[in-house]
Amino acid sequence: MIKITLNKVKTNFDQELLKKEISYLLKINKKISKNIKIIKKSIDARKKPNIFYCLTLGVELDNNLENKFDYPQIKLDYSGLSYSKASCNFSPVVVGFGPSGMFCALALAKMGLKPIVVEQGGCITERDKAVEDFWTNGNLNTYSNVQFGEGGAGTFSDGKLNTNLNNEYCQKVINEFFIHGAPEQILYDSKPHIGSDKLKNVVVNIREEIKKLGGQVLFDAKFVDFETTDNQISSITIESTKTKEKKQIRTNIVCLCLGHSARDTFELLYKKGQVIHQKPFAMGVRIEQKAHNVNVMQYGNDYDKNLPNADYKLVAHLPNGRSMFTFCMCPGGVVVASSSNEGEIVTNGMSYFARDNKYSNSALLVNVEPSDYASEHPLAGIYFQQKYEKLAFELGGGNFCAPVQSVGSFLYNKQNFGECSYSPMYKFTDIKKCLPQFVGESLELGIKTFNQKYKGFAQDDDILIAIESRSSCPLTLVRDENNQSNIKGIYPCGEGAGYAGGIISAAVDGIKTAEKIMDSLI
Repeated sequence: MIKITLNKVKTNFDQELLKKEISYLLKINKKISKNIKIIKKSIDARKKPNIFYCLTLGVELDNNLENKFDYPQIKLDYSGLSYSKASCNFSPVVVGFGPSGMFCALALAKMGLKPIVVEQGGCITERDKAVEDFWTNGNLNTYSNVQFGEGGAGTFSDGKLNTNLNNEYCQKVINEFFIHGAPEQILYDSKPHIGSDKLKNVVVNIREEIKKLGGQVLFDAKFVDFETTDNQISSITIESTKTKEKKQIRTNIVCLCLGHSARDTFELLYKKGQVIHQKPFAMGVRIEQKAHNVNVMQYGNDYDKNLPNADYKLVAHLPNGRSMFTFCMCPGGVVVASSSNEGEIVTNGMSYFARDNKYSNSALLVNVEPSDYASEHPLAGIYFQQKYEKLAFELGGGNFCAPVQSVGSFLYNKQNFGECSYSPMYKFTDIKKCLPQFVGESLELGIKTFNQKYKGFAQDDDILIAIESRSSCPLTLVRDENNQSNIKGIYPCGEGAGYAGGIISAAVDGIKTAEKIMDSLI
C-alpha cells in the first residue's frame, strides 16, 4: 500500500471520485485501484467559498503495481493494546471508570492482573435514567450524574478525541475505541469525535472485555476510606450508594483514576496525608450560537451544505494580563446541566455523532491562577469553584435554573432576549453577579476582541450560560517518576489527579500508569 496525498478534493467525494483522482495522478486505469483507505482527512477553508478536503490515502493496486511508483510504502495498523502476562497475589483496584480508569483497567486486564474497578456512579443504563430525570425534572443524583458514572464526564459531552499529544499511545487508544465499536471516521478525521450517543456503546463494550479478561467492575460502589501499613496501602473500604453497606477490599495497589469533580475524595486524601499541590484552571461561561452563523464565519456566506457544522478554537491575550480562550467547542450540540452537588450550577456542552443540531456552543474561559484563590490551602481551588457555582445557583433562583444573558445585554446593556437549549430551566439576569470580577471583565474584553478578529463571532441574541467551572482540576495529586504518590501503592492518574486534560490524554495516562504497575511487579 502506498501513501498518496490529495489536496483539493470536493466535499461530496465518494470512492469513485477518489479512484478517478488517483488514476489521473498515477496515469493508470481507475479500475486498477483495488483498495483505498483514508488515513487523514481535514478541511481547507482558507479560500472561501472554495473549500476542499485534504486527504491522505493508503492505496493498494492490482497485481502489486504500487511498487512501480515512487510513493512511500505504508502498512496500516489498527491493533489495540497487547502485553505479556504478569502475576500478582492480589487484584489491583482502579477507583473511577472514566477514560483513565477504563484504559488503566483494560491494560491491567490484558496483563492478566484481574483488576477490580469501583465506580460510585451507575452503569450506562442506570446513569442515563438519572441524567434524564435531572435534565427534565431537576432531580439530581449526587452519586450518578453527568460527572460520575460509567464512562466519566466525557460520556455526556462530545466524545472529542483530539489532543496535543501525538504518539503510539494515542493511536492505540483510538484503535481500542474503534475495535470496541466507535465509527471508522475516528481513525482519520483531523479532529475526531465519537459523540455522546455512540460513546455509550463503546464504553459498555470496553467494560465487557475487562470482565471477560477476569476483571470486575463494581457500580454504585463509592471509595470512602483506605488503610495503610508502614505507609503502604493495605486495603480500601467501599460503600454501596444504594444500601450504604460497607465492604473492605484488601490490596496493595490502588489506581486513583478520579474525575475533576471528586471533591469529597480529595478531602479524604488530604486528611490521610496525600501530598496535594494547587494548580491553575479556568472559569467562564458557555456561549450558544446558531450553527449557521458559525458556519458562515468559518466557511463563508455561500458555504457548501455538504460540509459538517463548523468548529473553532480561539484565544485572545487581553490588555488586563489575562487570556480568554474557547474550550470543548460542540458544533451542532446543546448546553447541558452538569452539576454534581446540590445547590451548585455547572454547565457543559454535549453533541451527538451527527452534530446536526441548529445550535453550536463553546466554553469561553478565563485563566485562574492559584494567587486568585487567596489561600495556601491545597484544596483552595476547589473552594474557589464551589463559591461561584453556589452564587450561580442562587442567581438562577434554585432548582438548577441556570443564569443566562444575551451577548447584547452582556456587552452593551441591550434588551436581554433569546432562547437556549439548557435544561431544566434558565433565567435571564446579569451573569457577572456570579463570576469573579476579573472573569466578567475578561469575558467582555475577550468577546469584543473575537468580534473584531472573526466577523460574526457573537451576535446580540447569542446566549451566555453560567457557569463553566469544571474544564480541569484545580489541584495535583503529587506522584513520583513511577507514578506513585507519597503513600506507597497509590497511583494517582488522569484528569482529576492533574495529569491530563481530555479523553485521549487521560486514557494514555491510565495506560502508562498500568505499565508502571506492571514494571513494579517484575
